Amino acid sequence: MKNPNLKWWVLATVMVGTFLGRIDQTIVNLALPHIIDDFSISVSSAGWIATAYILANAIFVPVWGKLGDTTGRKRIYLWGFIIFIAGSVLAGLSWNLSSMIVFRVIQAIASSADYPTAMAIITVTFERGKARAQALGIWSASFAVAAVFGPLIGGPLIDLFGWRSVFLVNLPVGLIGLAMAYHFVEESVSENKSFKFDWWGAIHLGVALAALVLVLDKGMDWGWLSTESMIAYAVTLIFFYLFYVTERDHPEPIVDLKFFRNNVFVQTLLNNFIVFFGLIGSVFLVPLFAQTFLGYNSTQIGYLFLPMAAALMIGAPLGGRLSGKVQPRYVIIASTLVAAIGMFLFSYLDPRASAWNIAIPMAIMAFGLGFGMAQRTSVIASAVPESEIGIASSVLALVRNIAGAFGIAVFASLLTNRIEWNVLNTAANSAIHSTNPEVIKQGVGLMILHAQVSAYGYLYVVGASILVVGAILAWWIKVEHEKMGVEVMVD
Repeated sequence: MKNPNLKWWVLATVMVGTFLGRIDQTIVNLALPHIIDDFSISVSSAGWIATAYILANAIFVPVWGKLGDTTGRKRIYLWGFIIFIAGSVLAGLSWNLSSMIVFRVIQAIASSADYPTAMAIITVTFERGKARAQALGIWSASFAVAAVFGPLIGGPLIDLFGWRSVFLVNLPVGLIGLAMAYHFVEESVSENKSFKFDWWGAIHLGVALAALVLVLDKGMDWGWLSTESMIAYAVTLIFFYLFYVTERDHPEPIVDLKFFRNNVFVQTLLNNFIVFFGLIGSVFLVPLFAQTFLGYNSTQIGYLFLPMAAALMIGAPLGGRLSGKVQPRYVIIASTLVAAIGMFLFSYLDPRASAWNIAIPMAIMAFGLGFGMAQRTSVIASAVPESEIGIASSVLALVRNIAGAFGIAVFASLLTNRIEWNVLNTAANSAIHSTNPEVIKQGVGLMILHAQVSAYGYLYVVGASILVVGAILAWWIKVEHEKMGVEVMVD
């Protein structure tokens, strides 16, 4: 760029957009009970407010990535900001469930433009090597920071100004981010300027993703082998096949399948999938444990995540500084193992746990995640031509989102099944030597409590094991030293 000193302002700009889009997902969850009361709707109906957002976000990520590469990343980024602000204001003014769902879909469509365009903007702004890896690492840290600050900001907003404030607050913050983007971000576009948008590919991928995310979100309620779930599985498989056939022959596919012949790209995606599957799948249980067994309220649970945010913000830039000095796979392996240690420490949780018994393992986990985040992201950016960085980053976003959805679905099912198994196993190996109804009631309660707590410990051991597998598989991420600026030869 013309003024090199402005590149860090570009990073700050895209972080504002990323923070705003991600915090919106967590902050709205706090408002759901109030929305349910205001609209007089059921909990299951309110669930569609979140489901519709997730579906729309997943579908449009690759579309925005392709549009950014071919028509201009700044242009798409600005439009995404404008639409997101409009959708937020409309959601804040919604009058019933239907209007809320429509306006949340608008928000989701706009928010999905952030990840692929922001990553592409950072990649073209910062040169390959240490500076780019640091920038990508710092930017990636804003995802978790937003997840942490959502409950902390949302609680007081709702208490003081009502649930509509969590949407309307996006207006002033969004206008600041929009002004920064207009002023600091320079336009960039792929060298491949011919533009034949792959509409059929986008439609096939969109339907496949919609069916997949829908069954992951609703499978627990429907039943994994129910008619609804089986239909969703069939639609997913059919449309993924149609997507493959379309992309194979299209001159400008929405997702270039040749990426998947790149070993570095595939191995890094695999590590990302495993890490986000294990982390998101198990970490989402932490608030549930704190609320159920420790009696924490939403604000107190939010405070538990503060050390996690601090550790992530420390780990991300530290990992970025190793770019150009240490082979990326070593950093990724080490960071994944550190995250596994943090997760394993959760297996010792019990109803007597203090806040620090939760905060410290979360901080260790977050440090591990942040330490390797820059490498995980920059390896993807270096594995593809710069002209296709938007498409590649949209694939990375999809993998992480789907991994998280899989993780939540799988771990929720495992928790339910493990509790049932523990209850039966504990009952079969226990005896209550009393005929007093109160004693029997207390004994049964203790059995159920033991079964539930043991199930959580089991899940965290499973999660830690998954991360260890991810660390082992990262050994095959071998990047050419010229592409990452690594000072040592890759064996």
